[in-house]
Order: sequence, then structure tokens, then C-alpha cells
Amino acid sequence: MSELQHPVSSWSVEKVLEWIQKQHPGLMETLYKGIIKHDISGRALLRLREHHLQLLGVEDDEQQQEILQNLLLLRVQEEINELNDICSDGETTERYQLGFLFPVCPFICAKEIERWQ
Repeated sequence: MSELQHPVSSWSVEKVLEWIQKQHPGLMETLYKGIIKHDISGRALLRLREHHLQLLGVEDDEQQQEILQNLLLLRVQEEINELNDICSDGETTERYQLGFLFPVCPFICAKEIERWQ
């Protein structure tokens, strides 16, 4: 997920369009005008819900669910990145990728575990 080199919440409208093109090329024509018209940046992208997708022209339930699932993955990866940033203060800490979400324990960095003991 190289698009997460920068926080999704800081993405420009253009970066959102690039993500749509990569993830959902078949919906680019449908979504393009709405994303431009409503100035959907990364911050807004992370907040999209089913009814927003309908307003943007995505009426097929399966397509909506696919987009929503990808948006959920973006939100989770962004949270992981933020947690990794919080947990790394010059020490070597294990960094977690989206593919290693389970078990949930990786969300807690070693410093936090020490603080609880």
C-alpha cells in the first residue's frame, strides 16, 4: 500500500482520484465528477458511507460494499501507522503492516505494555 507513505487524511483531491483509479478503475467515470464537484479530499474520503456513495452515483450494492471495505482498510492502516508513530521514539519497535493485524496485540506497543505492568 504505497499510497500510505502520506496520511490519507492529508491527500488532495487528485490523490483521491489516483486511489480510485487504482482500486476501482471501473468506477472512475462514475466517481470522477462527484469527487471534483464535492472537493473530496483524503479526509472526506475516510468519512464516506453508503449513502454518500449513492449520491456519487454508485448504486450497485456490491460495488458500494467493495469500496466501503477498501475504505475501512485505509482507515485501519492509517490508525496502525499513527500507533506506530506514537510507539516509536528512537527505539527499535516492530512496525505492523495491514497483513499482520491479527492477533490484536500488535496494536499495543512495548512501552504501553510496560506502563500497564
